[in-house]
Amino acid sequence: MRDLALVPRAGCQPVRRFSWRAGQRHRPGLQFLVSTGRHHGFESVAEQRLLLVLDFAAELTDVLSQPFRLRFASGGGWREHVPDFLALTRAGGWLIDVRPGERIEDEDRVCFAAANEAALACGWRYTVVTGWRSHVIATVDTLSAQRRPLVDQFGLQAQLLAGAAERPRPFGELVQQTKAPAVARAHLLHLLWRRQLGIDLGRPLADAALVWRACW
Repeated sequence: MRDLALVPRAGCQPVRRFSWRAGQRHRPGLQFLVSTGRHHGFESVAEQRLLLVLDFAAELTDVLSQPFRLRFASGGGWREHVPDFLALTRAGGWLIDVRPGERIEDEDRVCFAAANEAALACGWRYTVVTGWRSHVIATVDTLSAQRRPLVDQFGLQAQLLAGAAERPRPFGELVQQTKAPAVARAHLLHLLWRRQLGIDLGRPLADAALVWRACW
């Protein structure tokens, strides 16, 4: 298992194919990430949401979908498990499984424990994503609408950064102090996505939400 961390990741393919067919209960697809500049496969809406959050918050360098098949011995015999993602970040690797909390069974917990041991052997961290607060996903989805580069013809981004430099300001107040508030809203979302400005994801995004200048 320790050798797994040394395998070159460039050009790696998922260990099983993503399939699309009429009447299937899950919804697979491809999610584009600006962090990596390419599409990544997912098998459910829950996995797609995780990819979006990783793109926003994780300082990604790469993501591998279904990176390997783990075969291990348990009290009930030999088992197999394919983790959902390996997220590579500037701070290290994260091995991730995605499963809604209400659907986790005892057999899943055995697989998750084995994946945790595999991650430990490779020097990665491991987590199981069981769900999100609804307003967190709504906020990240809203920010993602302006994640690509924007042409700033009116210099609004500089005005927004200067407005939040001295103290936190409400979202609505910050855009109103610019010379083009309607356009400034899009640029403020862009700056939030790029982490040049910050907000509290513990609260819904609204005009009253406080916005502050990022520390880095």
